[in-house]
Amino acid sequence: MTPEPGKPESLVDRERGLARTRIEYLRSQIAEHDTRYYVLDDPIVSDAEYDGLMRELRVLEERFPDLVTPSSPTQRVGGKGSELFAPVEHPSPMLSLDNVFSTEELRAWLGRLQRAVGDDLDFVCELKIDGLAVSLVYQNGVLVRGATRGDGRVGEDITANLRTVRSIPARLLGGQHPSMLEVRGEVYQPISVFLRLNQELTEANERPFANPRNAAAGSLRQKDPAVTATRGLSFWCYGTDPGAGRPASVHAERHSDDLEYLRSVGLPVNPNIERASTQAQVAAYCAKWQEHRHDVDYQIDGVVIKVDRYRQREDLGATSRAPRWAVAYKFPPEERTALVRRIAVHTGRTGRVTPYVELEPVHVGGVTVTSATLHNEDDLRRKDVREGDTVIVHRAGDVIPEVVGPVLEKRPPGTPVWAFPTQCPACGTPLERKPGEADWRCPNRKACPSQTVEWLCHFGSPEALDIEHLGYQTVTALVERGWLVDPADLYALDATQLVQLPGFAKKSAENLLDAIAASKQRPLWRLLVGLNIRRVGAHVAQLLAQRFLSLDALAAANLEDLQGVEGVGPEIASAVHEWFRDPENGALIKKLGRAGLRVKDEPAGGPAGPRPLDGKIVVITGTLPTLSREAATALAQKAGARVTASVSKKTSFVVVGQEAGSKLGKAKEFEIETIDEGEFLRRLGRVVPRPQE
Repeated sequence: MTPEPGKPESLVDRERGLARTRIEYLRSQIAEHDTRYYVLDDPIVSDAEYDGLMRELRVLEERFPDLVTPSSPTQRVGGKGSELFAPVEHPSPMLSLDNVFSTEELRAWLGRLQRAVGDDLDFVCELKIDGLAVSLVYQNGVLVRGATRGDGRVGEDITANLRTVRSIPARLLGGQHPSMLEVRGEVYQPISVFLRLNQELTEANERPFANPRNAAAGSLRQKDPAVTATRGLSFWCYGTDPGAGRPASVHAERHSDDLEYLRSVGLPVNPNIERASTQAQVAAYCAKWQEHRHDVDYQIDGVVIKVDRYRQREDLGATSRAPRWAVAYKFPPEERTALVRRIAVHTGRTGRVTPYVELEPVHVGGVTVTSATLHNEDDLRRKDVREGDTVIVHRAGDVIPEVVGPVLEKRPPGTPVWAFPTQCPACGTPLERKPGEADWRCPNRKACPSQTVEWLCHFGSPEALDIEHLGYQTVTALVERGWLVDPADLYALDATQLVQLPGFAKKSAENLLDAIAASKQRPLWRLLVGLNIRRVGAHVAQLLAQRFLSLDALAAANLEDLQGVEGVGPEIASAVHEWFRDPENGALIKKLGRAGLRVKDEPAGGPAGPRPLDGKIVVITGTLPTLSREAATALAQKAGARVTASVSKKTSFVVVGQEAGSKLGKAKEFEIETIDEGEFLRRLGRVVPRPQE
């Protein structure tokens, strides 16, 4: 290595020696993680941490190129395969992808492509499915072999297991096919299936999977294909072998043409793949799916951008491990490892006592996380989380961060099992756990300060009465001063009290009082949500409000009346009935009525009213021409429909507007009817607006 100008050669040698030591360490760590990820399906670091190790290694090797070796992880793909399956050599290598982690890095990559092949570039943008990459070989349209990626050149023969994946066709559609076609794609486990599988494993006292990717990989590597068949795996095809597998029947010049061909012969191609001809369109696709990554029933951890024209791909070529014509834009990580400082419990608004961990700060899912939840004592015991552990923390979207489990290899020797407390941390009352229930609860509902604060915060939340400016600190301060005991006390507050609170001036006091006054006119169902009745969320509250129309009528209902409401089961009915039998709750209802809250709804559409969508389950997606989403939802509910946020096999039909997104794709996948706004209004028996001339 040539010394840098002005730097002594001895100092350069010292830096090179330190770099060599660090490089050897990084390579050994990456090799261990590769074995755990590719062979054992038991990783001990998150994808983000693995990416960090690889990035550091690349930076050091770029600075000291004489230290690069052919066996370095930067020069090869993945790890060796399991010995459970026969080895399979791929017709051409299944390369990995280089990653970019920001829009700046993405623009730099796109700029390099333009400098190499010119401005006339088209791209194909695809979702990066977090599953297991596989190769499928079809001879004359018949599936003859399926294999894992392995080390990129040699994978594992898992043909028998892949035949159990229903979305992989055993025979292609049509009459004429290439004599040999190698298809590449990703096997994944839908999130809904993953959650159900983990629940079954938990109930059987077996160790659950850490994430859907591990579940898919573990399921595909079963010795018995019958086990694989029970795991609900699915498959997305993302292309063909660029060497031997281009469909000769269509003489494709573009990757997008190949995808259309693959779709036409019965292979599942993701409906959210899009072409882009400008950098702005590529960036917009990445931004869109980073925001909507949880709108689909499978995990995605980024976007793959590929040059569309095969001729340009050939000009760009590849390194030993990755093509230069494709890159993966990685989303902010949703899993990280973090050190547990302390385990504690918190008493919530219903008295439920939930354990949580205090963490060394870690950046997960775009935010800094300092605490994460565990569901209950059984969850804590099953995962065996202890103070001082290094744990995997997961955060998806706006979901509260949760602990996936500990990294046992990093547990300090002699770490004691954590003991669940026997008393409420807020009021000291002995905790209770009823037979058949998973949660410990504080029975001191009337005098537990934590339950009171949490209830009042819930009462003013957007899901209930939606009282703006009523935050946690404000509620806590009001409770500590004795000015708030129950929600009705909110309506007796005045400005002279509020200006005594920290951070409150005359204007902020007026804003809060205005918000409290406005909440009096919220619909009845929102008040029901705010009353803190166990098992009553927004959907059940709407069902009850539509059926009984007033708090008095609901209070007078017997168990039979409550169970007669469609969508209200025995447990919910019992919880509602019990709540209204409590004299203190009856006093609260009267107090709220005296405060001027809306405790009664007017019948919608007259005494009976037409209900043309009775029993229908409806999803509304995209921007409708004349109706807002809220207005369309209200019309559907008034007509007897249940409006849900996601498409399932039980959905009756989907109302589709412009920019419909993934829900439209899901409807097509499940073969569910889709209609436009005009047809929606016709089914409601309403006049359809005539298009403007």
